[in-house]
This record gives sequence, structure tokens and C-alpha cells, in this order.
Amino acid sequence: MSRWMIAGAGGMLSTDLLRAMRERDLDVIAVGIDELDITNRDAVLHVAEQARPDVLINCAAYTKVDDCETDEAEATRINGEAVTNLAEAANRWNTLLVQLSTDFVFDGSKSRPYEIADTPAPLSAYGRSKLAGEVAAAAARRHQIVRTAWLFGRNGWNFVEAIRKQVLSGKKELHVVDDQRGRPTYTPHLAAALIRLGMRGLESASAHGIFHYADEEECSWFDFAVAIVEQMIERGEASRDVVVLPTTSDRFPRPAKRPAYSVLSTERYERVTGVAPESWREGLSSYFGAAG
Repeated sequence: MSRWMIAGAGGMLSTDLLRAMRERDLDVIAVGIDELDITNRDAVLHVAEQARPDVLINCAAYTKVDDCETDEAEATRINGEAVTNLAEAANRWNTLLVQLSTDFVFDGSKSRPYEIADTPAPLSAYGRSKLAGEVAAAAARRHQIVRTAWLFGRNGWNFVEAIRKQVLSGKKELHVVDDQRGRPTYTPHLAAALIRLGMRGLESASAHGIFHYADEEECSWFDFAVAIVEQMIERGEASRDVVVLPTTSDRFPRPAKRPAYSVLSTERYERVTGVAPESWREGLSSYFGAAG
């Protein structure tokens, strides 16, 4: 049986990933930041030597996008330079390194979904730091770089909770940007996709390299917010007089510039796994079901 290891355990994605692995009876070791600081090369090599994983999935990251603008050096240290340590460990023990990346590596200037071969051009410090992590991960002989987007899950702060908080506080009008488009992704769906990809990666080098995974279908943040409020009304969490109004990004300036169009093409994921991405709308329904 293959052994799996999760670095950066305890976060939104890693919690669902660990649960999914245990449900599948996989041999898995999960280490949080208290047990493993991935920026510490000696610690990484020691833990990897003890565990000897067949697959190492890196969920450790500096994810506060706006904070990265004033702390780019630290973001790069964690999201970029530290991945060099993981790649070294992976090469030493012939481990498949799975590195999580982001739609923020693209500038959003396209009007069609981004393919894996499209040239990255990040607009933000966060995007630059994650791109540095991709470069570092590619030094592992066996690697998968999995770009994803717009994550939401029950085990961390996310857009769904941001909308819910406003509604539950009594706000009746929500202004949400309608000029940024992507594909929301429910973390249990991504967890299943990562396991599926890891299995393929263990079987064949043809399943190494870059992948995109995001749930279907594409939408704007406004569309996503409307669906969230609809779920809240359906479940009695909100009254029918709550309305979501479209607005532009200019109305809500933020330190980090966001790509206007960051829809990821999942063609290679589908071709390699033979499985289509799941629906974020179904994921949203499950999210609220778990909340109940």
C-alpha cells in the first residue's frame, strides 16, 4: 500500500483531504506547522526520512492575499523557497511531490479558460510567490503542480462565510463584484481530485506535471453570492428581502490586484483521470447541509 503525507495539516483543504484519505483507508501521515516548518530544510529532510512517503501533498501556504503585498519576502519564503526543501526530500526518497498552486499565477487578460501551457503573468505578490513555488516543485523528478481557484470549505474562512456573516448581521443589500470570473471549488471535491491525481501519478510519469482542477461551472463573484443567499433563504437563514446587487471591482479597491478572468481549463485533469469536475452548486448545497 502506498503511503501519503500531508504537509500543512489543519487548514481548510488539508482537513478535508485527510478525511477523504481516511475514508479510503489510505496510509496517511498529516503534519501541521507545529510538527513541521517547511522552511526548515533539516526538519523537512528528517520528517521525510522518517515517513518515507510515496506521495507528499503540500498544503502549507501563506494565503492572506492582500497581506502578501506588504510582506512579499515572507510570502515568497513560505510559498516559494520552502518548496525547494520539499523537492529535495522528494528526490531523495523518490516521492511524488504534489504542490498546490493558484489561478493567481495568471493576469486574467484572456477571455477563454486558461490552459496548463499558458504563460503565467501574476499581478500580485501572492501570485508571484505561488509561481515561485511551482518552479521549485518542478525540480522534483516526480511532481504534480495542481492549480485551483476560489476555494470554499467548512474548515476555514471563505467567501461563503463572508456573505453569510453579512446576511446574518441583518444586512439587506449586498454589493458584490460582477467583473471577476472564475470557478468556485468545494474543498472536498478538490480533495477527491488530488487523491485521484496522486493515484495516477504513482502509476505513470504521464500523469506528472501541471494540472488544473476547479469545480464546474464558471461564474462571477456576484453569481456565487446570489447562489449563497438563495441557499440561506431556502434553509430559513435569510428572509426573501435580502438582495445581492452587482458592482465593479473599482468600487472595492484592495491591495492585491485580482485577475478579472481566471477560469481554469480542466481538460488535462479530465483526460488523465477520466473524471469530469464536480459542481460547485452541489458543493454549496453540501456545505450548507454540513452547516446544519
